[in-house]
Amino acid sequence: MTLLNGLASTDGRTGGSGEALAIRGGQPLSGRVDVKGAKNLVTKAMVAAILGETPSTLRDVPDISDVSVVRSLLEVHGVRVTPGDEDGSFVFDPADVASAHMEEIDAHAGASRIPILFCGPLLHQLGQAFIPDLGGCRIGDRPIDFHLDALRKFGAVVEKLPSGIRLSAPNGLRGANIHLPYPSVGATEQVLLTAVRSSGITELRNAAIEPEIMDLIAVLQKMGAIISYEPNRVILIEGVDRLSGYDHRAIFDRNEAASWASAALATDGEIFVAGARQQEMLTFLNVVRKVGGDFNIREDGILFRRAGDLRAVTVETDVHPGFMTDWQQPLIVALTQATGTSIVHETVYENRFGFTQALVKMGAEIAVHPHGLQQGPRRVPRRNLEQAAVITGPTPLTGADITVPDLRGGYSHVIAALTATGESTVHNVGIISRGYEKLYDKLAALGADFDVLG
Repeated sequence: MTLLNGLASTDGRTGGSGEALAIRGGQPLSGRVDVKGAKNLVTKAMVAAILGETPSTLRDVPDISDVSVVRSLLEVHGVRVTPGDEDGSFVFDPADVASAHMEEIDAHAGASRIPILFCGPLLHQLGQAFIPDLGGCRIGDRPIDFHLDALRKFGAVVEKLPSGIRLSAPNGLRGANIHLPYPSVGATEQVLLTAVRSSGITELRNAAIEPEIMDLIAVLQKMGAIISYEPNRVILIEGVDRLSGYDHRAIFDRNEAASWASAALATDGEIFVAGARQQEMLTFLNVVRKVGGDFNIREDGILFRRAGDLRAVTVETDVHPGFMTDWQQPLIVALTQATGTSIVHETVYENRFGFTQALVKMGAEIAVHPHGLQQGPRRVPRRNLEQAAVITGPTPLTGADITVPDLRGGYSHVIAALTATGESTVHNVGIISRGYEKLYDKLAALGADFDVLG
């Protein structure tokens, strides 16, 4: 590995989005990687710190760009952020929380969708909030209507402006009965962060129940919240007058763990993912076994490798406890090396198969059906937005010049390049730093052969 521009020489993170990698593939990835706290929990727990009257400490915080974005947003709102007593921990002191100028929020948020989750806590603390136009990975329509509808039910006044959305709570916030039309993770987080200090009881139906949601509930309970969850996706929150800070170690990032597992299958390597746990990855582990992979569950992590030739499988993405949408992209790289015809039904987000165009360019045989496949048995209910990818393999992959489209698709491009024979140039890899800590260091530790081109 050569770090030609020095951007990753000190901390292993990728640099700007324009950065590129020259990757020479065709060799197995083998070794150990350590995963820290989940991006999808850590950033939300950081926002929750605003609700406390005393400082909060969050541990196992990954060094990724999404964390940097939220830290900046906290700081422009007056929250003091300092390193904790161990590596990867931070202390958040909300004693001086204040309103922030729209320009500051817009500048620090960038393409992140995190600002929408500041609304409930800021309405409680300041009586008002503002969020600019929201960004994020361009993987299809991800409306914030669920968030705004929920905030209105709590009593918030929502005013849409050309520059963003202004919210106020002239009469305070009160508990509400909310039924989500879809178990949205973001909307569930919004309700939790808003309901814990709203007067009265909030009943949330059709809630998301991902492990990261349960970990956020644990964070809020440590702060003094009263939250219970019942069967059939029902969460009850009894509002309290005040919350204190928390001390919490974040749940591991199961998306990153699954990504490295798929890399081991795709390259016929052997990767030990330190910090991964069986319980949160149960559904993924079942698919690993079906596709012909092997895993060894240890107290401190999980070892992934092939058990022989890979076999074709059919996968349907779904909300938890189903197969995560973020897992299908790296898995598809491995499926290009499986014998037979695999089918991946994407039911959570539309337009999430755009990354497969690069795999086809590298030699994969993948057909995307933009309106899904109607025939065949299904366990996950069909949705109007769903698509299907049909992967026929095994097909040898060869090096190509490709461009990263989004976070998970970008990681998949890197792994495809490492699976392929010859040299690939992967552009726009800075996007991957949103969710993968020290990517270059980890790739080098696994024996990857690459240069950073700048």
